[in-house]
Amino acid sequence: MASDPASPGGAGGSRVLAHADMDAYYVEVELLRRPELRGRKIIVAQDSGRSVVLSASYQARADGVRSAMPLSRARQLSPHALVLEPTMHRYREISAQIMAYFATITDRVEQLSVDEAFLDLTGARRRLGSPEQIGRMIRSDIREQFGLPVTVGIADRKFIAKIASTRAKPDGLLLVPPPRRVEFLHTLPVRALWGVGGKTAAALEGLGISTVEQLAHTPADSLRRRFGVHGEQLHRLAWGEDDREVETERAEKSIGAEETFAEDIAEEKVLREELLRLSHKVAGRLRASAMTAQGVALKLRYRDFETHTRSATLPHPTHSGLTLYSTAVSLLEKMGERPQPVRLIGVRAERLQHHVGALQLSFDRAETNWVDAENAVDAVARRFPGASVAPASLLSREPRPEIE
Repeated sequence: MASDPASPGGAGGSRVLAHADMDAYYVEVELLRRPELRGRKIIVAQDSGRSVVLSASYQARADGVRSAMPLSRARQLSPHALVLEPTMHRYREISAQIMAYFATITDRVEQLSVDEAFLDLTGARRRLGSPEQIGRMIRSDIREQFGLPVTVGIADRKFIAKIASTRAKPDGLLLVPPPRRVEFLHTLPVRALWGVGGKTAAALEGLGISTVEQLAHTPADSLRRRFGVHGEQLHRLAWGEDDREVETERAEKSIGAEETFAEDIAEEKVLREELLRLSHKVAGRLRASAMTAQGVALKLRYRDFETHTRSATLPHPTHSGLTLYSTAVSLLEKMGERPQPVRLIGVRAERLQHHVGALQLSFDRAETNWVDAENAVDAVARRFPGASVAPASLLSREPRPEIE
């Protein structure tokens, strides 16, 4: 079949990349079981005062409800919304089936989360038709096989395909042909670009740059002086330059765990106990993934939702909970006196690498003993899945629910 030269993958031989994004995925999965609720204002969240919104129907979004918003705030904005408890196992199960379907279209699928993925359609055109035909097929098949809506963006650049799917929501399809790539980008606000968060957008707007077109026509040297390497990257994106491929195997960049307290915490002892628990949880996940980390990050969120992070580089890679904990405590101390009680605390292992052979340990025999002890804990957990093994200082505490 001849390709349209004006479409991705046309006569010029461009790549054809699609970004498929399920619409209000958690809500739509819940509606499969409760179709009578369709059209209602719905929020998916744990029904407690400290939880956050996982997903919201478009009817609730019209009231200003957004994902990651505190549920208490969402209820103020949309008081008549119905709150549904999440069923995470169903979301993961259906997600696996959807990803398996994507694999029937192309062997180059990059799953980003339970509800979105990139697909490299370049090699599928001969078998399945034009990019637009494949996009329509994906939307039709997902609706027919799973009863769910999906939005698809198609372009020859990953970030443009993702922007296209965002612009086509909900339940739409948008194709950006290569010859119109720059034209499409230059109609957008600068906040639409990858890597432009609130702070960067504010800094750009302070320079009089509010659109991608204005960013593109700002000298790259000026952006580099103001934003460093990131400024150069943004300038390239503003001209549609992005050679990233669809990654069929995504390397884990970090492994973390965090806890939102039922009540804001000011006591140092409680914060350290939580850091100990989270550090061992993260270390267990590192060992289960055969990974080590050479970086540790600490996250604190205060009562007013102001969030701070600090990170440190380790002298050698580790999967020891003791090492993660001692580093996290050091970071906590360096943050100084806390201005208000803590709402959330988290630990993250960063700069991951595959664990091959023995770890390089310090000359401190205590570290070697701890690694041996933690490996023994893993062995107990594998042999007795129902057993609960933890540092002695945590044994008197009530068990906490699993952190996603």
